[in-house]
Amino acid sequence: MKPFLLVLSSPSGGGKSTIARHLLAGRDDVAYSISATTRAIRPGEIDGRHYHFLGRDEFLRRVAAGDFLEWAEYGGQCYGTLRSEVDAGLGTGRHVVLDIEVNGAEQLRTRFENAVHVFVLPPSGAALVGRLRARRTEDDAALAKRIDIATRELAVADRYDYVVVNDDLVEAVADVAAIIDVESRRPARLANLRQVITAIRAGLTGAVPNGG
Repeated sequence: MKPFLLVLSSPSGGGKSTIARHLLAGRDDVAYSISATTRAIRPGEIDGRHYHFLGRDEFLRRVAAGDFLEWAEYGGQCYGTLRSEVDAGLGTGRHVVLDIEVNGAEQLRTRFENAVHVFVLPPSGAALVGRLRARRTEDDAALAKRIDIATRELAVADRYDYVVVNDDLVEAVADVAAIIDVESRRPARLANLRQVITAIRAGLTGAVPNGG
């Protein structure tokens, strides 16, 4: 089996990071690419586990050095996918899950044509606003900015390969897991398919004597 990138996108508060963590905990065939960011660390977060927290100068230096596969500015902060994270995951033969915003996902689409893109939708606008307010990490002005960004992100959801509604977390995780299973069985991803087919055909040759 050839491993692939599974790109999860959603508005902030849509649940893409939570779904990614549950996939990682429940499956042996996936690895998680930890993103880098310049935003401040939140209570309960651990550097190197939730994000790689970098200063802005350090982040931009690494951009210039080519360390990022994609990066974008979101809400005044930089976010990006480190090349080393993806290479490490794919190198183990596992699919690599990334949770990134839509601009970064579009950059990856041009670099990894076989990546699978999933947009995670909130069940409603009110539910998304409620999740953002529950964080208690931003004032009303910052919250309004996130909602404005979310409105624009939702407009491109139909460009994705799949859409999953995150109304019930357990069901949403199961839906994404099912996508991984289906995509893993595409003929182009089965590394030894031609050899298997050849062996089966060889086994059929002469299996039943021709009459006469």
